[in-house]
Amino acid sequence: MTTHFLAIPARTLLFVSFLLFPSSAQTNPDSSQVEPTGTVSGAQAQKLSDEDMARLYLVRKQYHEAQDLFYKLTQEQPKNAVYWNELGISFHNQIELGAALKCYQKSAKLDPKYADAQNNIGTVWYERKKYNKAIRSYKRALALRQDFAPFYVNLGYAYFGAKNLEDSITSFRKALGIDPNALDPSRSRAGTVIQDRSLASDRAQFYFLLAKSFAQAGNIERCVVYLRKAKDEGYKDLGSVRSDPAFAAVLKDPAIEEIIAPKPVEGAQP
Repeated sequence: MTTHFLAIPARTLLFVSFLLFPSSAQTNPDSSQVEPTGTVSGAQAQKLSDEDMARLYLVRKQYHEAQDLFYKLTQEQPKNAVYWNELGISFHNQIELGAALKCYQKSAKLDPKYADAQNNIGTVWYERKKYNKAIRSYKRALALRQDFAPFYVNLGYAYFGAKNLEDSITSFRKALGIDPNALDPSRSRAGTVIQDRSLASDRAQFYFLLAKSFAQAGNIERCVVYLRKAKDEGYKDLGSVRSDPAFAAVLKDPAIEEIIAPKPVEGAQP
């Protein structure tokens, strides 16, 4: 299953807060006319520009409505690279990868220094399992924005898909060096960026790789979580933890020892 993580600009999130949590009757004399929580009244919608309304549709996962508005915006401002990128995101979330790719490429052509568009091109190639193309796109994004952890996370996934485990773990380690929570799937992001967290193959090995990344970052709690996931998925070489220098800092933790302890032989004497 593919999960996309979309970050929304702070200004739009303020609008979202207003729409989802309207003021009480004491502070808002017109509160009796506010639509039920989570809906957008005609009066409220009129207060938003097309740009803010389109991004609000993305927040609410109304991707077709977002697509219509971003298409309108691209026709009004055909040289606006951000609008083309966001139109691509609206297509991407409807699994229309061909249309999304064309929009991202148009965005990148209009602004060759727009790192978000380069990253999003990579996510299309990643979903199509064209891992080398994805890697090249992510590297282009990183050349433009070297301090953005989500790009390193995406690059790590692409290297893993290409079975380049050494570069994969290096990418995850760089992401964690910038942001210790970079691999947390629940964390919101900054900017109009797609993050693809689908797993193409070997889930057990992938979880082990994440555990190793967290061990090297000194995050015992997360290391334990992913090492346990690796074990549950049937990872065969948990014993290597004892000899792998990457796990040296966490090896004495009782939770780690519990996970890597050999399974008791059935019928053996205690």
